Amino acid sequence: MLEYLRNAADKPVAKILIGILAFSFVGWGVAEWIFGNVLNDTSLVTVGNADITAEQFNMEKSRQLAAMTREQQRATYTDPAAAREFQNRVLTTLVTQQIAENRANDLGFIVTDRRIAREIREFPEFQSEGKFSPLLFDTVLRNSGYSEASFARVLRGQVLRSMVLGAASIPMNVPRFAATAMYNARYGERNIEYATVRFSDFKTGTPSDAQLRDFYAQNPKTIPEFRTASYIIVPADMARPDKYDAAYAIAQSIEDDIIAGETMAHAASRHGGKYVSLRPFSADKRPADKNLSDGMIEKIFAMDAGTESEIIETPNGFIIIRLESVEPSHTAEYDSVKSGLADAWRRDQQRRAAYVRANELLVDLNENGKLAGKQSAKITRASGAPTDILVAAFNSPVGTNSIIPGANAFYVLSVKSESAPRMDTKKMSGIYGELKNISARYIMDDYNSFLMREYPAQINHKVYNRFFGE
Repeated sequence: MLEYLRNAADKPVAKILIGILAFSFVGWGVAEWIFGNVLNDTSLVTVGNADITAEQFNMEKSRQLAAMTREQQRATYTDPAAAREFQNRVLTTLVTQQIAENRANDLGFIVTDRRIAREIREFPEFQSEGKFSPLLFDTVLRNSGYSEASFARVLRGQVLRSMVLGAASIPMNVPRFAATAMYNARYGERNIEYATVRFSDFKTGTPSDAQLRDFYAQNPKTIPEFRTASYIIVPADMARPDKYDAAYAIAQSIEDDIIAGETMAHAASRHGGKYVSLRPFSADKRPADKNLSDGMIEKIFAMDAGTESEIIETPNGFIIIRLESVEPSHTAEYDSVKSGLADAWRRDQQRRAAYVRANELLVDLNENGKLAGKQSAKITRASGAPTDILVAAFNSPVGTNSIIPGANAFYVLSVKSESAPRMDTKKMSGIYGELKNISARYIMDDYNSFLMREYPAQINHKVYNRFFGE
C-alpha cells in the first residue's frame, strides 16, 4: 500500500488516504498527551526520582500475605478497614525501602553480581545437605512468584538498604556524666516533711432537702446511653472451608427472610440459627457474652434503632444484629437519686473542711517554718511515703512547700533536701544500655526525617485511583 501511495502521491484518492493516516497518528499523539500517558503509566508512587510500580506493589503484597496467618488473610479480604490498613502498610514498606535505595545510589554504593551470588548461595532455603541446590533455588522462586532477575533485584535492594541504615543503627557510646545524671535522677533520695489532713477527721450534720438539691445541681448524675439489641448466630468451624460455606449460605437465607419481613426469632428457628435477645446495656457495661467483642459493641452503638446489620464474620460463626431500641443519655431526676446523695454531700463537706485546715497548716509553715503534726521521711521514687507524696516530692524543687490532694486526704508537703544514691553497678549497667538504645533511636529518627525530606514521596493519583478502585 505504501508503494502504491508513493507511485500515486499526486492522485486525489492517495491524498485523501495520506490525510487520514496523518490525522490518525496526530490524534493518537494528542490523545496520549491529553490523558497523560495514563494507559501505559504503572507508577503508583514517585519517591525522589524513582517510581514504585503496580508490579512492585503486587509482589510486596504477596510477600506480606504469605507471612500472615490464615485468619489475618481472611480479615484482609473480608474487612474493608483491614484491607485499607494492609494496603497502606504495603505502600509504606515500599516507600521506606525506595528512600534508602535512593540514598545508596546517590552515595555511589554498589552491590556486585558476585556479592549477590554469594548471598544467594548462603540462603538456607536454597541449600540441600549443606550445599547450594539449583533445583531448590528454582522451585522456591517459582512458588514465590519471583524470576531470577526480580529476586536478585530485591536482594540487591536489601543489601543497599543495609549499607545506608546499618551505620545509623549502631549503639553509640554514652558519656559517663549523662549516665550518672540519669542514675541520680532515677535512684536519688529526698528528705521531706509532711502532715496528713484526713477527710474523715471532720464531722458533718444531716443535710436539708434544699442543701441536697443545691449539691445535686452542681454534681448531676448522667445516665449513659443504653441500647437494646438481639442477634442471630450461625455457628461454624470457620477454619474448615466446607463448614464455612455451608454456614454462610444459612446466614444468607436468614438475612433474606428478615428482609422479607420475618422476625429475628422466627428466621433463626426456620434455618437452625441461634437467636439471642440482650437486655439493655451501655457501652461500658456490656452483657457477658463471648460473641460481643469490642468490634461488635462498636457496630451496635453505630447502628440506628430498628435496623439490622449485614452478615458479620466472627471467629465463632456468622452473626446478624438487630438494634431494637435506644435510650439516649440523660441527667437523672433528683428524686431518683436523692437517697444516695446524703453520703456524697457529707464527703464533699468533709473535703472542703480538710482543705481549709490544710491551707491553715501551709500558711503557718510558710510564715513561721512550723508544720503541726508533721512526719519526717527519707524517700525514693518508689517508697517511703504515700504515692501522691512521692510523685509531688520528686516533681518539686528542693525548698518547695505545697498542698497535695489525695484520694482520702490532703497532704501539706515540704521538700527539705536531696542526696545522691549509693552506686549499684548492675543498675548503672542497665542505665548505660538504656541510654545507648535511646541515642540510637533518636539518630535513626533524625536520619529518617532527613531521608524523607531529601526524597519526598508523591502519589500518582490517576494510577493510584484506577489501581485501588477509588
